[in-house]
Amino acid sequence: MWQGRATPFSLTANDDPLFDRRLVLPPETLGGWIVLRYALAVEGRPQRPLLRLRRSGGRIDRFVLPGVALGRAFWLGYLPADCEGIEIAAGAGFTLERVGARSSNNVFAECLAKRPLHAAGALRALLRRDERRWRDSLRGACAVTPLSGYAAWREARGEAPPPETPAPDIRIRLVLAGEGAPPAAVADTLAALTVQSHANWTLHLSGAAPVSDPRIHATAWYPEATALSLCGDADFFGILRPGDRLAPQALALLTASIRESDPDLIYADDEVGEAVPAPRLKPDWSPDLARVGGVLGAPALVARTFLAGLPPRPVGAPDSFATALELDACEATRVVHLPRILCRRAFGPDDTAQRAALLDARLSAAGDPARPVVRDGVLDLHRPRPEPAPLVSIVIPSRDRSDLITRVTADVLERTDYPAIELIVVDNGSTDPAVLALYERLRADPRVRIEPFPHPFNFAAMVNRGAEIACGKILVLLNNDVAVLRPDWLDAMVAQAVRPEVGAVGAKLLYADGRLQHAGVVVGLGGEAGHILRRRPAEAPSHLGRMRVAHEVSAVTAACLAVGADKYRAVGGFDAGNFAVDFNDVDFCLRLGAAGWKTVWTPHAVLSHLESVSRGRPSGAARQRFEREAAAFAERWRDAIRHDPFYHPALSLTTFGEDLE
Repeated sequence: MWQGRATPFSLTANDDPLFDRRLVLPPETLGGWIVLRYALAVEGRPQRPLLRLRRSGGRIDRFVLPGVALGRAFWLGYLPADCEGIEIAAGAGFTLERVGARSSNNVFAECLAKRPLHAAGALRALLRRDERRWRDSLRGACAVTPLSGYAAWREARGEAPPPETPAPDIRIRLVLAGEGAPPAAVADTLAALTVQSHANWTLHLSGAAPVSDPRIHATAWYPEATALSLCGDADFFGILRPGDRLAPQALALLTASIRESDPDLIYADDEVGEAVPAPRLKPDWSPDLARVGGVLGAPALVARTFLAGLPPRPVGAPDSFATALELDACEATRVVHLPRILCRRAFGPDDTAQRAALLDARLSAAGDPARPVVRDGVLDLHRPRPEPAPLVSIVIPSRDRSDLITRVTADVLERTDYPAIELIVVDNGSTDPAVLALYERLRADPRVRIEPFPHPFNFAAMVNRGAEIACGKILVLLNNDVAVLRPDWLDAMVAQAVRPEVGAVGAKLLYADGRLQHAGVVVGLGGEAGHILRRRPAEAPSHLGRMRVAHEVSAVTAACLAVGADKYRAVGGFDAGNFAVDFNDVDFCLRLGAAGWKTVWTPHAVLSHLESVSRGRPSGAARQRFEREAAAFAERWRDAIRHDPFYHPALSLTTFGEDLE
């Protein structure tokens, strides 16, 4: 992205508790585009900055800016001609380094060169005077970088800065097993370690030649040792693999965050590859994902106090030690993720089979019925449904649309391999004779109840009514425009929903053409909340391979959502007053999260969803209602919009993929 012509600016104090800074630019920037280049302090919460444009007539536009994964970040935005003020909410540690100005013609030319289809969409939006779509089409082409373009993206952003308040008193012990490793790989790791700005570290080095640095202790590998004994009197303990290269400030940034938060475990992001590096932008703590791999590894540190509480397991062979310690770390409860890229990692041999065996032993010892399975080289956890199967109440809000309600009820009753189902159709005044005749036939099935809802359409209230009369231990909310694709879909959802720590469970939903419609909700995506990876290939593995395994997300769609009935009622169900039609499912999942229950998405419950086919696009009064609900959602969940814990702050909120911004 071209940064534009440098333009003078000032950042002054603003009398607002949130938007505490005012950006003043020359008048000639109005009606054009600006590029902000800024940095954020590493310390503090990893919240994205917010920007607010005040427009004539009291209109306000709000934007969530990218977070920082390296040294700085950029934001490309349009300043409308009627802009009367620019305000920023960023908190302490925000530094605006540069403002560049660009013309609309210049931005369009870049869009045309990079993504011609985006340019065509922008032109259509411009002709319709749809400013938002025109702006977002251009931003999606010019401000967003696919993960494959990481090398250039990284070069423009530089290294992470040192912490403002280092913690030199925190002692770190690291282990490096050099047995069988190329000497050059060991040398690379040691060279990066010895130039760390945080000097209070020691290294246990085995299987390699001695080194002159007194902090490096070359000793034999002792399989009978434990992680706690290797940690010694250090405060935190970590593992390096031959070839891992820490960024110069890595240990300083980790220890500074340790002083702030006193965690059991702290980890940061990394990159892999030599000629063509690729980032591994990790979510905040996601134990389901961590158990099957893809989250931990260097740079990660475990507290000695946490190790002291673990069973005294011998470390075993060098090639299994790192995997065993990662599985131990999955039991941590006080976990900090530092969303900065702090290591170029070297991967050894595939440890999938080894991890599966170790994980199976840990689960068996804990009495956990889940078992690791390897499918196409990917480690996953199979969770069986309980026996006897708990009663599941499936709630379907509906009105007319004989084609939809006929199909979905047949799919639930005839094409679902689950032995204990109660089907509740909450009907909002259907008049279609075919639908009424269907209801008469369904009433003959003792598993089915038709519940009238003779009130103005309120999706959330209809769901609540169905949940109120439900008898099942598990509630499943299902749209009438959903079709079952695999008969075991309900088994997969119930197996997750019965876990004590799980609140809502979401399914893998596909469009009619087989592409992804729902793989979890990212809060902040598209402004308020959106479905990640929409219209991508159904079998796409996703960043870190998350689409292949069940994992934590912030929210899932109510088009197909399972939840324990007691948990549903504990948080008061859906908020029918504020979110009658939209955002009710995301708000519900976030309230479950605030109450201590996590939301999980599983790829093993697969259904088809036509998405709002029975409602259509809102316009007129419906559009005004949508805007009210969006504003209420943004007000209630502003912090979640600024930082979805399961979506890295450097990833784009403009596009629905996993792109860099």
